[in-house]
Amino acid sequence: MTRGTTNPNRLRRVDNWIAATCGDLLRDARDPLVVDLGYGASPVTVVELRARLAAVRPDVRVVGLEIDPVRVAAAMPAADPPGLTFGRGGFELAGLRPVLVRAFNVLRQYAEPEVVPAWRTMTGALAPGGVLVEGTCDELGRLASWLLVDPSGPRSLTLAARLSTLDSPATLAERLPKALIHHNVPGTGVNGLVRALEEGWRDAAPYATFGPRQRWRRTVEAVRAAGWPVLDRPARWRLGEITVAWPAVAPPDSELLREIS
Repeated sequence: MTRGTTNPNRLRRVDNWIAATCGDLLRDARDPLVVDLGYGASPVTVVELRARLAAVRPDVRVVGLEIDPVRVAAAMPAADPPGLTFGRGGFELAGLRPVLVRAFNVLRQYAEPEVVPAWRTMTGALAPGGVLVEGTCDELGRLASWLLVDPSGPRSLTLAARLSTLDSPATLAERLPKALIHHNVPGTGVNGLVRALEEGWRDAAPYATFGPRQRWRRTVEAVRAAGWPVLDRPARWRLGEITVAWPAVAPPDSELLREIS
């Protein structure tokens, strides 16, 4: 399990989304335990996750897990128990029962047939009502996507871009989660979503005069008007995000992705 280290703030977008979307889950949790799985060569993203979630639940406990004992040892100086600790573990989550798991840039290293078993192992270790946020981003945090997964399967897909550097929504396809990236072909739901975003972005070009946020908002409005099940609100759109219900993008002919649901 490795994670790039080019930009220490590359996961800020997903952290903020977790705080906003899963905030009630954390606030209501009897034990606000969160696992950051596969944090990589540097523990900085685990430290940042704890700081951002502490704004939602001050007594949150974040545990960074890595399978490499050398990386665990290197992270120890950053520990701040009981709120921030590190340990060795993989998809089984070291026997912990967290209410939330963040696994970013982990499954991209695995073959697609290994995705659902990994989901099953992680969600099987969650506390009741817990969720997994699994996805990928580029090294600079400009493009990202993630799935919200519970024990019954994926619930939603979020695509996110740094709007100041976005040329076309088509580039988001480069960072789709492992479960979807090989299904971005004509006729699939995820390809249809990317194309709808491209078309909306093109048609919203006149709004670029008012800035990329206004252009993206018009893009998402067009996608929603076209019938896509957009789940988030305009407050998230202005951040360069769009979240859609999983059934709209799930590969309908994939036995692999039906296994968990």
